[in-house]
Amino acid sequence: MFRLFRRARHITRLGLTPPRPAADRHGLAVVLIVRNEETHIAEWARFHALAGVRAFHVYDNGCTDGTLAALHAAVPGMATVIPWDQKLTDARSGAEIHNQVLAYAHAVRNFGARYRWMTFIDVDEFLVPVAAASLPEALEGLEAEANISLPWHMFGRNGHQAMPAGGVLANYTRRNPDPMSDAKGLRNFKMIVDPCRVTAMKVHSIETDGRADSINDRGQRTSAQGREAQAFYSADRIQLNHYYTRSDAELRAKIARGPNLTTPDADHLRRVMRKVENIEAGEIEDRSALDFLARIGAGTIV
Repeated sequence: MFRLFRRARHITRLGLTPPRPAADRHGLAVVLIVRNEETHIAEWARFHALAGVRAFHVYDNGCTDGTLAALHAAVPGMATVIPWDQKLTDARSGAEIHNQVLAYAHAVRNFGARYRWMTFIDVDEFLVPVAAASLPEALEGLEAEANISLPWHMFGRNGHQAMPAGGVLANYTRRNPDPMSDAKGLRNFKMIVDPCRVTAMKVHSIETDGRADSINDRGQRTSAQGREAQAFYSADRIQLNHYYTRSDAELRAKIARGPNLTTPDADHLRRVMRKVENIEAGEIEDRSALDFLARIGAGTIV
């Protein structure tokens, strides 16, 4: 059961009744909404399979290329695909219902009972075990928790004008140095949650047990607002790498595709380019994803 929360012209928060946990639930599931990511989805899926993800629940937001074939070939038998090409509005107010949030809420209700953990990320986001051999190992010791907030580590174009050969992880190793920066568009979070305790969904904030508080990956608890403080930052166990731009050519294509919610084109362009400028200010080298693959002895995943 879902409940709608209205805000201005968009509905970006959905309330729900969490599923009852299955007796044998275990592991970590990734939920993804995707459109036309044929070039990158295999690397993304193989990385997370190597990192110990149990299953992928993939919402097809109108793919017209080979995204889904590439996904199934990369992780045979691990991905469930749900058609999700739609734009829905509240009939009374006309407010657009955020299709991404709706997919996430659907995943919790329909698949969440099977898993101890569930996370909601995009193809340009990689969950990297920092020291452990897998994501489940990195989550050990947090079994009593329901809601973990992971800050973005924002990667830029790395000087690439066109898409380079060899995949994302090998070619994009420079990021903004401060995940908790006050610069516009840099500080945000994705979550790893217990799906059987989720009571409301947004893209970057998930409520569990009726509360918006969460912990960082070292177990420090805070409110939704408290996540914004520098002291909350942690990537001791899991680092969330966000390859926001990839090459300049891919960035331009991303801008042309438009945002997840209907937004005037000029506003979207302005926000994206401001974020890119902030990402690429004072970049540092970060090879965390490559270091993980080397640590587990993984070969090429592209």
